[in-house]
Amino acid sequence: MKPFLYSGTKNASSWAMRAWLALREAGIDFDEEVVDIRRPQRFANLERIGVFSPPAMVPVLVVDQMAIFDSVAIMEYANEVADGALLPADRVARARARSLVAWQHSGLSGICARISFESAFYPLKRSLTDAERAECRRLFDCLDQALEQSGGPYLFGALSLADLMLMPTVVRLARHDLDFARWPLSRNWTTALLERASVAEWMREADALPHIWFDDYLVPGDAIRMVPAAA
Repeated sequence: MKPFLYSGTKNASSWAMRAWLALREAGIDFDEEVVDIRRPQRFANLERIGVFSPPAMVPVLVVDQMAIFDSVAIMEYANEVADGALLPADRVARARARSLVAWQHSGLSGICARISFESAFYPLKRSLTDAERAECRRLFDCLDQALEQSGGPYLFGALSLADLMLMPTVVRLARHDLDFARWPLSRNWTTALLERASVAEWMREADALPHIWFDDYLVPGDAIRMVPAAA
């Protein structure tokens, strides 16, 4: 029986995107149910997931009738199925990749808090504030350094879980008017990721969905400075 992934609404579930990408990049053939996590139906839908997965959240991967919950656990499973191909062979580099995965998992999602994953798919977007641009510098300075050390095209040379883990964060920031002039390596890395077939497939499906608007996306008192959505 194929593994079965309970994913999430594709323009809202950044954590499901990470797990989904890792499974695809590992070459795992799986079936999928997209669980609608929009309000108000999310409550009943996630209650159903809670019957077999204690956190009652998505993503969940069911393998041999066993639930693997949490995106990082699913990504690590994908890496093991791929015989470790999604993490660097070098021990220190592997630990460094896991450091970036852990950074994202433990708090990096809070970077530019008003720029949600959902906002990456809005038909029009506001400009980043000065404070948000400053937050971006912390991330992309780190990524440019990693890319310089590895020689690219990905953070550790070959594609790794670190690249896939950061993909939704990069999508929501890059799809605003972020100037990459300071980070040419990160710009090329972002382009390379967006051109991967797995990422392009997810983004096509997400872009086709009705957008999910959050009132706190706009900055109170700020002038309306809308920029066109990315192609």
